[in-house]
Amino acid sequence: MPAKSAAQQKAAGAALSAKRGDTPRSKLKGASKSMVETMTEKQLEDLAHTKRAGKPEHVRN
Repeated sequence: MPAKSAAQQKAAGAALSAKRGDTPRSKLKGASKSMVETMTEKQLEDLAHTKRAGKPEHVRN
C-alpha cells in the first residue's frame, strides 16, 4: 500500500526507525506514534519507501 501523501510517508519512516530500534519511541509524535504500535514492519516499509515526487504534502479525508 503506497503512501497517499508526503506527510504519511515521513510518519511511516519515523515509525519504522523506532520499530527497528534506531530511534527512541519517546521521540515520536502524532501519527507515527500510533503507526509503530498498530502496523507491522513490512507495512511500514511499504509506506516509507513510497516515492515522494508528485505527492501532496497533506491529504484530507
